[in-house]
Amino acid sequence: MAKRVHRPREDAEFDFILRMSAVPVLAYFIGTWPKAIEPCQAMDLVVGAIADEHTGRLTVVRTDITRCPAATERYGITGAPSCVLLKQGEAAAHGTGSMTTAEVRNLLDGHL
Repeated sequence: MAKRVHRPREDAEFDFILRMSAVPVLAYFIGTWPKAIEPCQAMDLVVGAIADEHTGRLTVVRTDITRCPAATERYGITGAPSCVLLKQGEAAAHGTGSMTTAEVRNLLDGHL
């Protein structure tokens, strides 16, 4: 996993990262239940590559649904993995399910 990916342990830390980021935030939400583990691990690789590609232009946050329930609810996350591109705290783009690097790039296209 890229060192540039933040891993908040609770909603307050998630919100702090959003407030402190001067660039858009890609929040990807993961689940720890059995059917979600494998697709979420695959997304770790994809999002890590995206974080490396967009250093300085994008903040990436790996968000555990069970640890950040308020953020999960705020952005309408109903499954894992899910990605939300946030600009000034507001959702600008959303993707659900396992995504390829190209699909995540398309999600970001025009927003960075």
